[in-house]
Amino acid sequence: MTTPLSPSVQKVQDALKAIGFPNEALELQSTTRTSAEAAQAVGCRVEQIAKSIVFQGRQTHKPILVIASGPNRVNEKRIEQFISEPLGKADADYVRKHTGFVIGGVPPVAHIEKLEVFIDEDLLQYKEIWAAAGSPNAVFKLTPSDLIKMTGGRVISIK
Repeated sequence: MTTPLSPSVQKVQDALKAIGFPNEALELQSTTRTSAEAAQAVGCRVEQIAKSIVFQGRQTHKPILVIASGPNRVNEKRIEQFISEPLGKADADYVRKHTGFVIGGVPPVAHIEKLEVFIDEDLLQYKEIWAAAGSPNAVFKLTPSDLIKMTGGRVISIK
């Protein structure tokens, strides 16, 4: 007998299925809030963690999702070149309002509204990667190709 998924993780699982992906969201006993915790929990390298970082355009207040390889820092100036406006930080309330998820659990799909998505080119070198699945203790395995297809994200150098 399997334990039912929590509502936010079930939302991600349902979204994956609805867009044609068989990936399975896993809720774990351990936290996956940080890239290092997620990598340890699933037994992969930190570089294989696709972490979701939400920013906002300072002028338009439009949400921007950057999906970065675990250890990589986002060069905000690089993202600003693509969105043609200064990039601002997004606090926890902003992230929840625009994605429907808490920081540390933001998945690449199933957001409240459509986000502009940028994908770290460093993720493309791995056969499999892991992304958050709706809560700070849930993840799902996917391929870089899956990530591009499911998000419609633009692959760029984020560093």
